[in-house]
Amino acid sequence: MQGLLLSIAKAAPAIAMLGCFACLIGGGALLARGGDRKKAVLLLVMAGVLLGNVVIWQM
Repeated sequence: MQGLLLSIAKAAPAIAMLGCFACLIGGGALLARGGDRKKAVLLLVMAGVLLGNVVIWQM
């Protein structure tokens, strides 16, 4: 069981960074298309929070 949890813990930052990039691309696309500005800003804020979490995890 510990081996499984260890492998999940090692993969978590990579998965979070993929989510961060997806939120950046989605938020940028919404802003560029002139879509819902509130949702675009929330996606960009979420990307920043994910990036902050990854930085903290790596300390």
